[in-house]
Amino acid sequence: MKPEKDSMELKDSSLKVGVRSFLMALGILLVLMIASGVMTKVLPAGQYDRTVEGSRTLIITGSYHPIPQPEYPFWRWFTAPVEILFNSGAVTLYTIILFLLFVGGSITILERIHVMDVLMDSLIKRFKDRKYLLMGIMIFVLMLLPSFLGVYEGLVPLIIFIVPMAKRLGWDSLTGLGMSLLPMAFGMASGVTNPFTVGVAQTIADLPLFSGAWLRLIFFVITYGFVYAFVAFYARKVEKDRNKSLSYQEDHFDTIDVDTELSDKGIYSPKLYKSLSWFLVCISMAFAVIVGTGFIPQYSFLAFPLMGLMFVIGGIGAGLIAGYSLLKVGQIFLKGWQSMVPGVILILLAYSVKYIIDQGGITDTILYRSATAIKGAPPSLSALLVYVMTLGMNFFIGSASAKAFLMMPILVPLADLVGITRQTAVLAFGFGDGFSNMLFPTNPLLLIALSLTVISYPKWFRWTLILQAFMAGLSILFLFIATSIGFGPF
Repeated sequence: MKPEKDSMELKDSSLKVGVRSFLMALGILLVLMIASGVMTKVLPAGQYDRTVEGSRTLIITGSYHPIPQPEYPFWRWFTAPVEILFNSGAVTLYTIILFLLFVGGSITILERIHVMDVLMDSLIKRFKDRKYLLMGIMIFVLMLLPSFLGVYEGLVPLIIFIVPMAKRLGWDSLTGLGMSLLPMAFGMASGVTNPFTVGVAQTIADLPLFSGAWLRLIFFVITYGFVYAFVAFYARKVEKDRNKSLSYQEDHFDTIDVDTELSDKGIYSPKLYKSLSWFLVCISMAFAVIVGTGFIPQYSFLAFPLMGLMFVIGGIGAGLIAGYSLLKVGQIFLKGWQSMVPGVILILLAYSVKYIIDQGGITDTILYRSATAIKGAPPSLSALLVYVMTLGMNFFIGSASAKAFLMMPILVPLADLVGITRQTAVLAFGFGDGFSNMLFPTNPLLLIALSLTVISYPKWFRWTLILQAFMAGLSILFLFIATSIGFGPF
């Protein structure tokens, strides 16, 4: 029997971002920054007038007008990642960065003191003979929470646990992301009662809150079936032959199978089980609060701060309970910060894309020209163009509620004008907002999620592209159905 595993191994964190992955993502984002800068030189600057209703800032329909082209020299395209740190909306950015650093530091502590090993062993022993049942349950739950409650950001840390668990069950990192990140994104896209997409959009459109849920529920069920089938098919292929894993090199597979690995484990120190219990209590409390904010959307801004705080308390507390000094735990925590620095850099670059078009005064111009293109289209094509328009705006604006406040005041009268129901416009908006969350590199949450794994953005893009294309086709089919039946009430 092996000795108790309460000694510290100086191993690299599994959260470490690969140099090649970082450079590829860096190159893509730099190209997008330059492209956005070029757009500020090509498109004329313009602006909508806005009005404040309660806590909402809404566009006044028909108020678009040209404005003088801002002086925005090209060299500022490259200083944008620094400038956004001092911008008026930097609070959200700081929150995301601190969240990433706190999670990175805390998980590194759990890895170094072997609490992650205890957690993984416990889960694998319980489900190793019912792996695909576990996969189905996880995908369902992680689709359900975003779809019905709008809980999305707070679920991202689960990737840290699900990806290594998938590897230990005989799959790979992509399968782990398919069990976590994919259902989160598709849950947002197939929102049934999501307060941040459906709720806000319907409120602005003066529709009964969460009306038309029956069609969205059908779409949710079909989407779940396809997501599960996609992930399970790939997992079975990897399970039969690990050489067919698209992340084989990144995962560094060895020849030990699950049963051998479990039987080879030694007895863990009782302190580690106490550490694990402490951490799980902290995270459970955080998730309970985050799910609660799904019922009170005005408090959704607490999701990242609360999750980050509870990870810090859980991680540091686990280290102290395991018997390590506060100084040693602090050193490991700071070491974890270092592994997250590449992810922070990528997030700054991603945020810079929107900042550049805002500074160039062309955000409203893009919105105006997109709306103008829809005006002359027939109803069935108009619904599709609303979908495409939302996809385009999602490239620059990741927040669902922010996009709703920006776009719905224009889309509502536009829907009335071209002969599609407002409910159909809301449906098209929801589809366009959600699916690209897992595709566009300007989405900070996608970069955060990938930063927690060894998977590069290009590899993720290639793996999900077929499913993304298929679901785009399914979305278009449902939009055609909605247009044909006069999806309402109006």
